[in-house]
Amino acid sequence: MTGPTSDFLRVLSERGFIHQTSDAEGIDALAREGRLATYVGYDCTAPSLHVGHLLSIMMLHWLQETRAGRPVVLMGGGTTRVGDPSGRDATRQILTPAQIDANKEGIRQVFGRFLRFGESGHDALMSDNAEWLLPLNYIDFLRDVGRHFSVNRMMSMDSVKMRLEREHELSFIEFNYMLLQSYDFVELHRRHGVRMQMGGSDQWGNIVNGIDLGRRMGTEQLYALTAPLLTTSSGAKMGKTAAGAVWLDAGHLAPYDYWQYWRNAEDADVGRFLRLFTLLPIAEIARLESLRGQEINEAKKVLATEATSLLHGAEAAALAAETAARTFEQGEAAATLPSVDCPRGEIEAGLAIGPALVKAGLAGSNGEARRAIAGGAISVNGVKVADEKRVLRPDDLSPQSTIVLSFGKKRHVLLRAV
Repeated sequence: MTGPTSDFLRVLSERGFIHQTSDAEGIDALAREGRLATYVGYDCTAPSLHVGHLLSIMMLHWLQETRAGRPVVLMGGGTTRVGDPSGRDATRQILTPAQIDANKEGIRQVFGRFLRFGESGHDALMSDNAEWLLPLNYIDFLRDVGRHFSVNRMMSMDSVKMRLEREHELSFIEFNYMLLQSYDFVELHRRHGVRMQMGGSDQWGNIVNGIDLGRRMGTEQLYALTAPLLTTSSGAKMGKTAAGAVWLDAGHLAPYDYWQYWRNAEDADVGRFLRLFTLLPIAEIARLESLRGQEINEAKKVLATEATSLLHGAEAAALAAETAARTFEQGEAAATLPSVDCPRGEIEAGLAIGPALVKAGLAGSNGEARRAIAGGAISVNGVKVADEKRVLRPDDLSPQSTIVLSFGKKRHVLLRAV
């Protein structure tokens, strides 16, 4: 293929979204005609999606923006009951139907920030594979679908092979996951005319199995497109920090903390993240990533504000940027910093610094807090803590009944006495 002729593949290519395609020319032709209905599946394993999911959400956004086809968001109300073994050394925790339903409701809301839902041709559609997986008769499924799968080939898939090579248990229920995901592809083609599945590169084998199952079961030609699994330039996995996952739900991660996540990007990642996670024109991104020295911090602020605006809205992004400026550049403890309530009685009795840091989410455990103190990373009201036995007392409280706890120069939380 000499080069994309559709806006969709051109945008994905120049922004760095494409890792593999099953048939670039076929995908390009359908996108050019506006007939590339495409889905991405999201299992309901947690109450919120995280930054690791954002890559595929942005791909669906550009599919709609370029009018290449209809984006289909598939909720894994059925497959979550089984658990995807891809990229894992241990079996996923089996969730109850009630937990799955609660998680599903929690993750639905994020898509409305990136996609337009409706009934017309290019409006996004949300579906749930519980609709067709839960009523399945197992014997009929084995006969109609299972007979098309070779156990020899399934054993060669990375999600299976890696688990077995490490001598980690792979349950029979997980072994069935790829059959169910493949069947999703066929069912979505039948119901909604879906022609392509997108996902991370770790999903390539499962997606290709779906294409093969479609061919055997008489669908039109189906297609696959995967994105690279993202790591930072230092090799860290995207979407994870010392404090935990970078959630896309404001109830699990405040917009300010989300802004800070992008503001703290490594210098070498700024241009790549601007292309993948903002809507800025490529020419503007090229200008920003050409900045050097201290000027690169301005590009990081643009990245943080643009990414936060997409997810949480322009007002929340502007407030986060203002809070950061007041805290870091003007040396203030802004009232809009993330805050954690603490019973006043605990502070009056003397609250040890370790539990206080854990309560504030700046450390995962007392041991982690001690290591941070030993490394000189912890401050109380701007004063570095040298003694791990430091205790917070009423005289640490500001007139507004708050204490500023800091981890390094960029993470601050107000401990609010109530």
